[in-house]
Amino acid sequence: MYKATVIIKRRPKILDPQGKAVEQGAKLLGFNNVKSTRIGKYIEFNVELDSKEEAEKEVKEYCEKLLSNPIMEDFEYSLEEVK
Repeated sequence: MYKATVIIKRRPKILDPQGKAVEQGAKLLGFNNVKSTRIGKYIEFNVELDSKEEAEKEVKEYCEKLLSNPIMEDFEYSLEEVK
């Protein structure tokens, strides 16, 4: 079994309204040096497979088909064996 950690980010050229709203709030709180805030997603889950290659294939497909929007987002993942 493997533990998967996935980070999903909007592509740099895609507007991030949530990031802009957070950045504006930061300025209202006096954080004037904060720039270019981007909001992403952090996801963890287990994959019950014995082969790391099979687990990587399943995680990649899961990210491409369900967790991320391939038009607007990029993702990266890591796998850690759980004993």
